[in-house]
Amino acid sequence: MKTKQLIPLLLLMVMSVSMIGCGTEISSGHRGVFYAKFGSGTEFGKIYTEGFNWHLPWNNIFVYKIQLQESKENLSVLSNDGAAIRMEVSIMYRPDVTKLDSLQFTIGPNYYAVAIAPQIRSIAREVAGNFKPEEIYSTKRDVIAANIIKRLSDEVKDKFVTIENVLIRDVAIPPKIAEAINFKLAAEQEALRMKFTIDKERKEAERKKIEAQGISDFQKIVSAGITSSLLKWKGIEATQKIAESPNSKVIIIGNDAGSLPVILSAGK
Repeated sequence: MKTKQLIPLLLLMVMSVSMIGCGTEISSGHRGVFYAKFGSGTEFGKIYTEGFNWHLPWNNIFVYKIQLQESKENLSVLSNDGAAIRMEVSIMYRPDVTKLDSLQFTIGPNYYAVAIAPQIRSIAREVAGNFKPEEIYSTKRDVIAANIIKRLSDEVKDKFVTIENVLIRDVAIPPKIAEAINFKLAAEQEALRMKFTIDKERKEAERKKIEAQGISDFQKIVSAGITSSLLKWKGIEATQKIAESPNSKVIIIGNDAGSLPVILSAGK
C-alpha cells in the first residue's frame, strides 16, 4: 500500500524536474536567442523577450544582456616620442538588440573578449602614438578618446555591437616626465597670466590716451570760441548788472580805450 502511494509522488517529482528543464527565464534588461539542438540550430528572425519561455529540455535559449555595459582595460601605450604610458580606458557598449541572432551565430555570448577587447587594445596604442606625453596626460584626452571611439565603432559595426562611449579615466607616466609636464603647464599658466596683465595695462593706457585726447580737443574747441570781443561783451554784461544794483559803488576807470570800468559794490 505504501509503495502504491509513493509512485504518484515520484511521478510528480519527475514531472516537476522535467518541467523546470523545459524553459528559460529571461530577466529584465535581457533578451534571448533560441537554439534547437536536434533541429536547425540558431533560430533567426525572433528575439525572445523578458519572462519565462517554454521549450523542450534538450533545446536552449542563450540570454544576452542588452543594458549599457562597461568594461575597463589597463593599457600600456607609447607616445610619439617613445615614452611608456599606462592608460586606463573604460568602454561603454551594448549588443544590437535586433541582431542578437546574428551575434549568437557569428560570435556568441563572449563577444566582448572576441570582438571588442582586441580592437580597443590595438586602436588605443595606434592613436596614442600620434600624441605627445603631455597631450595624453592632460590637454588632449578628449581628442584621443574621440579618435578611439570613431576607430572602434568602425571596426565593430559589422559585428552587431554598438560602442556608446570611450573614457580615458587615468593616465600614469614616468615621474620625470610628469614633473617636466607639470613645470611646463605651470609656466604656460604664468605666461597666460602675464599676457592678461599686459593686455589689461595696454587697454588702460589706450583708454587714458583717448581720454586725454578728448580733453585736449575740448579745450581747443573752447579756446577757439573765446575771443577778445566775447570777453569784452561778457565784461560789459557783468558791469551792467553791478551798475543796476541799488547799492553804493566805487568806479575804477581803466587806463586805455579797451579797458572796462570796474564797479565795486560797497553794500548797504
